[in-house]
Amino acid sequence: MNIPFLGNWRKKHGAAFGVAVFTDGDSDREGVAELLSECELLRSQAEQAGVELDDSATSLEALDQLLPRWRDDEEILPWLGNDAGLYLGTVIVRTVAGADWEIWTNGRPTVRLAGGREVDVVSAGHEWATTGAPELSQVYGEVAEP
Repeated sequence: MNIPFLGNWRKKHGAAFGVAVFTDGDSDREGVAELLSECELLRSQAEQAGVELDDSATSLEALDQLLPRWRDDEEILPWLGNDAGLYLGTVIVRTVAGADWEIWTNGRPTVRLAGGREVDVVSAGHEWATTGAPELSQVYGEVAEP
């Protein structure tokens, strides 16, 4: 979609950044985790490239090997960054003992590790989508270390 005034606004302000989830507390942690794991755009891009996203650390390595064709599309880039971060968080929560989603009061999802450290996976996803660094598997490796 080509909307001239939107392109000019983006040049001045940058692309949209972030995702927000609002909950009523801890009442539906599984539902929130399920919602955050959808990552529909990332899963679609991966499928087109022949990469299966099975919520494993190996799938993060496969994502890191994809050709970043999305970087040419200013409209898709922020959404793909969100999805990459949420997918990274999903893999961490499902495979690292004691990791769980933490939703900040402003609605931003992060991952809290058993030791109390918080990982801003959405920011990591945006950096990966935009520049390729740090790699998603690298972030996972740093988080998964005992």
